[in-house]
Amino acid sequence: MSANLRLALFFLPIALIVAALGYWNIHNPAEIESAAFAPPDNSIDFFAQGTHTLQFTDAGSLNYELNSPRIEHTQHDDITVLLQPELLLFRGTELPWKISSERSHVSPDGQEVELIKQVRIARTDEKGRPTLLTTEHLTYVPETDYAHTKLAVKIEAANGVTTGIGMQTYLNESKMQLLSNVRGRHEVR
Repeated sequence: MSANLRLALFFLPIALIVAALGYWNIHNPAEIESAAFAPPDNSIDFFAQGTHTLQFTDAGSLNYELNSPRIEHTQHDDITVLLQPELLLFRGTELPWKISSERSHVSPDGQEVELIKQVRIARTDEKGRPTLLTTEHLTYVPETDYAHTKLAVKIEAANGVTTGIGMQTYLNESKMQLLSNVRGRHEVR
């Protein structure tokens, strides 16, 4: 018998055992079955389409009106995702703040709302002058009407345009504070 044949016969059983163990580990039916029935971490436990929500104050006036083509709730983190939300925030006044974005995430307790992509906050004051604030990400705290971002902000008002990086605002007081790199163009009329 040649040396090559003896060497092949010696290693052939070892190679077959390694191949069989590898095949068994890769294709273990119990693992495949349990993986097939395990829910993903971001599974949606409920959703709603074409939503329209109204909330009133204790005095009976309109507090806000919310529209969203789709709302999803994820089970594992208790986050509610609103797609293309449009919020009219009255807070007891006749002139609402109009808030919209591509999507938003509402925290489990509703304490914070993350507005994500193409965030727009618009309002027209008593004299008919429009104000438009735009950014890519904004965190809103409904209880205090406080909103903030660390990203670039652009504010277009009747008398000019102001830009900056980072912002803090109290919507109920109509105060906006830009945090850095503030630039403005003021038009005199």
